[in-house]
Amino acid sequence: MEKDRSRETAQREHSVTIEDIILDRDRRGISKLRPHLASNFATEAAQLILDNPGTAIIVTGFYILDAGYAETDGPPGAVVIGSALNQLGYEVVHVTDRYASDIMDKTGGDYSRVVEFPVVDDAASIEFAKGVIDDLNPSVVIAIERCGLTDEGKYRNMRGRDITDYNARIDHIFHADIPSVGIGDGGNEIGMGNLSEEVTQVESLVKIPCVTQTSKLMLASVSNWGGYGLAAALSELSSRNLLPSIEEEQALLKQTVDLGAVDGMSPRSRRVQGGPHAGKPSPPSAQTGKWTQKTARLSRGAFYDDLAIHKR
Repeated sequence: MEKDRSRETAQREHSVTIEDIILDRDRRGISKLRPHLASNFATEAAQLILDNPGTAIIVTGFYILDAGYAETDGPPGAVVIGSALNQLGYEVVHVTDRYASDIMDKTGGDYSRVVEFPVVDDAASIEFAKGVIDDLNPSVVIAIERCGLTDEGKYRNMRGRDITDYNARIDHIFHADIPSVGIGDGGNEIGMGNLSEEVTQVESLVKIPCVTQTSKLMLASVSNWGGYGLAAALSELSSRNLLPSIEEEQALLKQTVDLGAVDGMSPRSRRVQGGPHAGKPSPPSAQTGKWTQKTARLSRGAFYDDLAIHKR
């Protein structure tokens, strides 16, 4: 009887998809957009990346107006994606602006480099983006929790406030004909232009969405979790566990916070993880615990156990 119950529990866990896990605890309503994407959108995004080996540009960094710092949501997920791609043989380059460049430089790993995109006018931004593309010749570009341009040519936060003066116009990299992936959780991030009309129909999401599109879009209740989901999907397709350990994950979050990143929902408290917490800051240990649980579930859902992955 006990074995039967254990088997049923295992089957239930294994039937949960990566997409289910990264959209868990959705408090902003982003999961209402899920029917507009393929049911296996994480796997589709991972396959696009694997179909384009070479150099991967990973873009992140979301400026929090009330704090004057970058958000905790985004950089850790970018690091996890970068680590996974490095293990798969990609050259990894993180592109961000001055508000997150130090974070990415110190957390991105020795295998990656950081390009700081300047906060300049549109014409100069177009030229800089062209230079980045000419220099790096990227095979794929990925955005995770990076504020994107609206149809007014501005950048707006989740409350609709104009933060254009604090954003590098990195969108221009995505205007080139390069395979791309976007990860977002609110509607104002690069990639959400794929569903800009649908975003406006969800009352709890942003009123003025991003219009910058990507080849593939991933949704997540917290963008960092989307980054983990992408690493899990890459793991499944490559039959390698590319996710960080729980200890590595906890250290990454702590380092990100120690470098000055803030919770986008609670900018007055710098020592909490970004995410949907109804505007109420939680203790760092509580946020780390939630994130750790997410990693554990992704590992179980993607790989079953060490034996299973070695048998593939």
